[in-house]
Amino acid sequence: MKKMSQNPNLFLSIGKQINDEYGRPIGKIASFAVTPSGKFDGVFIALGDGRFLKRCADNIKFNGSEVTLISNIKAQAGILTDQIPLIWRKDQALKDLSEKKKIPKEFYAELHGTFDGALTQLKSEAQTLREEIEDEISECNEEIKALNYALVNLEIEHEIGKVDNQYYETAFSLIQENIKRVHMEKTDLELTTSKLSSILLGDSSRPAEQTKNKIPEPPKPLESELPEPPVVVYVKEIGKTGI
Repeated sequence: MKKMSQNPNLFLSIGKQINDEYGRPIGKIASFAVTPSGKFDGVFIALGDGRFLKRCADNIKFNGSEVTLISNIKAQAGILTDQIPLIWRKDQALKDLSEKKKIPKEFYAELHGTFDGALTQLKSEAQTLREEIEDEISECNEEIKALNYALVNLEIEHEIGKVDNQYYETAFSLIQENIKRVHMEKTDLELTTSKLSSILLGDSSRPAEQTKNKIPEPPKPLESELPEPPVVVYVKEIGKTGI
């Protein structure tokens, strides 16, 4: 990372809105955290309810003066999908050198044990993260269901004349936009868990550049599909999700 004095875009971002990677507003950038040497270390975000949130550099993506907040899950998955194949390749290189008698056996045993221990730990973290992602996908499904119920109820109220056209169009666009964002998040999470699953199944035995294009794409969401007739309880649940 560059020092803050070398990156004026950091200063231009202060006070600006920061969104997550799916376009949902998170808050405004209040300040940046730096190390004693002057390197960018994180960002302080002022939330809408007055609280402050700090996120580390791994969770931040810059595009000029625009800043995007990356989820912890995506940041951790990115680290794991980079580190696991890299350590595996190092261990394989170590094995090749040993077989060619270019390194002493005792050095091979010690370094192999270090690499193997690191791989075991990282794969354990990848498995735990994959389970967390599955929970996030389930939450996305519930949110999509709740949004679809909200859409159905809106259509009913509009049909019987309780919601005029102006409010109907505003609410319809709002709900549809949120459905689109949740579908994007779900698709992204499914792709992330596919990458982690490939590593846990042993695909890390090949360079990541050769395997990343072989991950099947998740099915495209059907935004027009609606669930069974609405019930009041789902309308109440929508408020809990902050919609």
